[in-house]
Amino acid sequence: MFEDKLDIFEKRYNELNNRLYDPPVAADPEQYQKIMKEFKEIEPIVEEYKRYKQAKATVEESLEILGDSTADKEMKELAEEELALAKEQAEQSTQEIKILLLPKDPNDDRNVIVEIRGGAGGEEAALFSAVLYRMYSMYAEKRGFKTEILNANETDIGGFKEISFMVNGQGAYSRLKFESGVHRVQRVPETETQGRIHTSTVTVAVLPEAEDVEFEINPTDLQIDTFRSSGAGGQHINKTESAIRITHLPTGTVVECQDERSQYKNKDKAMKVLKSRLLQAERDKQAQAVAQERKSQVGTGDRSERIRTYNYPQSRVTDHRIGLTLYKLDEVLNGSLDQVIDPLIAAYRASQLQEGLEK
Repeated sequence: MFEDKLDIFEKRYNELNNRLYDPPVAADPEQYQKIMKEFKEIEPIVEEYKRYKQAKATVEESLEILGDSTADKEMKELAEEELALAKEQAEQSTQEIKILLLPKDPNDDRNVIVEIRGGAGGEEAALFSAVLYRMYSMYAEKRGFKTEILNANETDIGGFKEISFMVNGQGAYSRLKFESGVHRVQRVPETETQGRIHTSTVTVAVLPEAEDVEFEINPTDLQIDTFRSSGAGGQHINKTESAIRITHLPTGTVVECQDERSQYKNKDKAMKVLKSRLLQAERDKQAQAVAQERKSQVGTGDRSERIRTYNYPQSRVTDHRIGLTLYKLDEVLNGSLDQVIDPLIAAYRASQLQEGLEK
């Protein structure tokens, strides 16, 4: 059954490979892109299946040698070594294929909107919001993603009461989707004169960018207001009413954008955020029924869930969902976030495999 399913993938892979060389397909960019996308999705499965088949073939050959009474001692010893290695490879490939066959999150390849808001801690929380924004910006740069600020509400000493920004890049959501939740910081605040350690919190929300075809908004449901930008300095600040506030009347959702000098650009950015928020709210409703029946050990969207602690005195980062502790705070805050994200993805996949076994 396992191999029959993989044979179908391999057959489809070969069909797609041949079609990519068809002149009519090559001449049609849209069709070529569609076929290439499916080809790339299947390719890792087929490549791993090839390794699996090679390992199985080696197992059979080794067993034949071991069962051959005419084979000498040296050949049998070599066959035993190859048999052990091949069995290990076959098992590794089997596990990897099971992971590759897991249902893919349809949002994984999308751009994301990240919203960071200061929580408990006042000015210190706002300062740490700026630290997290810097961390995500540096991480995005390391991954080859592009960032674009959508809206920012700055404080006088360099923090953010809130900041929202877009991360553009293939697979951005797949890398950042586990960042939603409450991030806790323990450190001596810059505003503290007594040297005492304070605990503050910041909330992070990660939303996959909504596509226009997915979510239609009735213009009559919107209240659009203009106002003068506010923020730290700048000649343009407070001179023109370029900032935009959009209220979605049915839900009461409010989005502001004042980062651009152009009112049109601010409106366009605000609409992107609004659509993504409303689409995420719909997804959350649909997911609630499933979440009541079973809860993955890795959360992906609960903003009230405390997910991580950044402890400055100990140079420690702890992700509470999987019990991961790293004494590499500076590295993580400088954008080396894969050492946290990769274990989260591995834990999530393991929980998916376990759920599959229990069904």
